[in-house]
Amino acid sequence: MGSRVEVERRSVMDHPPRVRALKRMLGVVADGMDPVVDLWRPYVDGLDNLPADGRVLLVGNHTQMGSAETFLIPYAVRRQLGVRVRPLADRQFAQMRGLPSDLMAAYGGVIGAPETARELMQHDQTVLVFPGGGREIPKFKGEEYTLRWQGRSGFARVAIENGYPIVPVGLVGGDDVYKPLTPRDSAWGRFSQAMSTRFGGRDDMAIPLLRGVGPTLIPRPERMYLRFGVPIDATTPVGVDAGGWAEWVKRHTQRELERILDDLLGLREADPYRGLNPLSWSRAAQPESA
Repeated sequence: MGSRVEVERRSVMDHPPRVRALKRMLGVVADGMDPVVDLWRPYVDGLDNLPADGRVLLVGNHTQMGSAETFLIPYAVRRQLGVRVRPLADRQFAQMRGLPSDLMAAYGGVIGAPETARELMQHDQTVLVFPGGGREIPKFKGEEYTLRWQGRSGFARVAIENGYPIVPVGLVGGDDVYKPLTPRDSAWGRFSQAMSTRFGGRDDMAIPLLRGVGPTLIPRPERMYLRFGVPIDATTPVGVDAGGWAEWVKRHTQRELERILDDLLGLREADPYRGLNPLSWSRAAQPESA
């Protein structure tokens, strides 16, 4: 019997009836989400940078909990282009079974392996990847909106191999829903890393101490700021070493995404509606094209 990744690769474009039924249900839900999303008034710009055919590799940043960007990026693309985004999930999610696994597949998610990414690109799918993976989600104090891409250049190699343009897409707001209380090198951080290593085999999934509204875990009301950057042509120039080019594309994509995050943080700082204060609705920052 093949590994979970092998099974995922074989079924990346073909799902069993139960998953297809969930996919149709999620499609109906997504079609009715516009009024709900508009109520929260997320800031979204750069949609004109998306190729009209949807053939693109979106490269994003993970925020605390990993939920805002996982929902808002596919939602914005679907609303703009009418296409389904296929997120590449951390290999850790390969351990999921039953309904959670079916829901991930129905949503479009696949295990983030080179084989599955290549197959999606061979079918001209819109692909979304977070190179930091699951380790970029748990943020300790001082790590907000930082990218943890050490050694992660596989997305660049796959884009180059398949002639896929890369669009960096940054989200700000998700790291402020909860406030981390301690840095990674604190007593709690060291303890949490030790527990992560003991029970999960890796220390980069340590869990920070967080708080939301006041001393509680109620999420803070925060506006989300999303920007799609200028496409990056991953075509290898004539005479350039393939390995070196992949590393350059990775570094360039990371720099562009970090620049987007810095710009959005500045925009957010000056936005009176950043805390979703209804009294500031009329003065909320708007995209230039709005």
